[in-house]
Amino acid sequence: MQAALEITARYCGRELEQYGQCVAAKPESWQRDCHHLKMSIAQCTSAHPIIRQIRQACLEPFKAFEECLRQNEAAVGNCAEHVRRFLQCAEQVQPTHRPSTLEAHPLPAS
Repeated sequence: MQAALEITARYCGRELEQYGQCVAAKPESWQRDCHHLKMSIAQCTSAHPIIRQIRQACLEPFKAFEECLRQNEAAVGNCAEHVRRFLQCAEQVQPTHRPSTLEAHPLPAS
């Protein structure tokens, strides 16, 4: 959970901040009143290219981390090494560079 939050905060920080502020401001009704902001976080994480790359490239370390959490529900601290491996993998993922239209088709010199 912490690993996912770190990555979400890095790439969807604005959405996460707005949701956090809403939850803090509406302690009685945050589940209802802040639902749209929760959905904006989900939309950001599913649409962000680097997060999609991380999900693909780091699938194995993430699965191992989730399995560790399942096996250590009462002692999630036992999964610190799994979190470290996942974050290390995520740090190594580089955004794929797609050439822009200008790079693919340079304008002729005048």
